[in-house]
Amino acid sequence: MKVCFVTREYPPNVYGGAGVHIKNLARELAQVMVVVVRCFGDQDAAEGRLKVKGYQAWQRMWEGEDKKFNSTLGTFSTGLSVIRDRIDADVVHGHTWYASMAGFMAKTLYDIPLVSTVHSLEPLRPWKEEQLGRSYHLTAWIERMALEASDRVIAVSSQSKGEILANFQIPEERVRVIHNGIDLKTWRHSSAVATRKAFGIEGDYILFVGRTSRQKGMVHLLEAMKHVDPGVRLVCCTSAPDTPEIEEEIAAKVKETPRCLWINTQLREEQYIELYSNCTVFCCPSVYEPFGIINLEAMACERPVVASRIGGIPEVVVPEKTGLLVPPGDAKALAESLNRVLRDRNMAREMGLAGRRRVEEQFSWTSIAGKTHKMYEELLEERKAKKK
Repeated sequence: MKVCFVTREYPPNVYGGAGVHIKNLARELAQVMVVVVRCFGDQDAAEGRLKVKGYQAWQRMWEGEDKKFNSTLGTFSTGLSVIRDRIDADVVHGHTWYASMAGFMAKTLYDIPLVSTVHSLEPLRPWKEEQLGRSYHLTAWIERMALEASDRVIAVSSQSKGEILANFQIPEERVRVIHNGIDLKTWRHSSAVATRKAFGIEGDYILFVGRTSRQKGMVHLLEAMKHVDPGVRLVCCTSAPDTPEIEEEIAAKVKETPRCLWINTQLREEQYIELYSNCTVFCCPSVYEPFGIINLEAMACERPVVASRIGGIPEVVVPEKTGLLVPPGDAKALAESLNRVLRDRNMAREMGLAGRRRVEEQFSWTSIAGKTHKMYEELLEERKAKKK
């Protein structure tokens, strides 16, 4: 069997949870089948059953007066380049709206069944119009076209499945829930000190990791710090701002928060692991999160989690066992839960250990790749039966 992944993100160009997902799923699936990854970039590599080829936007797409259109039009041009090279896989598997046009066209032109994984939904991210201008409506349109044409749609949580069914005309039997996962060998507690020394991080600290986006709720965490016990720092690791305006807004808020260290650059994986492993508590204050791989990363590093009770997060973080959940956007409730963990170190330690056990039992990539491979087999058998 052969699958062709179409994705914006693939190493070294990983900006968020979708890129982490695709990297690990492709690697695991390649143990049992041929995996071809067509991604955005200049990659060109092959290792065993895994082959990777990058594609770039047409230069013309970066011209024009309204720069807000360039990103979406550039994405569409990359998709056309992806699809122009013939796809001979048994299944094409698209990830995020960035790959939607190429996935939809692959199904149409080459008569290949289409699987789409939903890492987020455009109708639930209206703030993206601030980032993309009117072209946001094009991203929502192509996402709808592709998802409703897909032979299978993968939701990364049960909550996400409900959102998919509520926003799109897709028969429920086509939607499967397959959670995200974590590389358990790589993501584990580390006693390294180099990154903390480099950034002058000492003592107790709360950790935030995420894109500079309204979605990630960093402003609510900064507000909560006004009510967090003194003597505890906040370390915020961000990258890939949605817009310069949002970055400026965050910067102004950080200036009002003396206890905040803002690391506004992409770090290496081992640096994130060190920061996760040595924080006192990890905080995920997102206002929208279909799954939230960052919470798995913290739990794998044996840290307690305080997170928003939203999206797929309650399927990852077990309240009172691996962390605490709070209403999204409620800075005061966020501060109260952070203080509770900070003041009870025995509870924090037990939550961290329970979190590690949970990811080992429920979220290994080997298990998730097995479910995905089985879904491909069922889809192809169903297709074969229909052709008889």
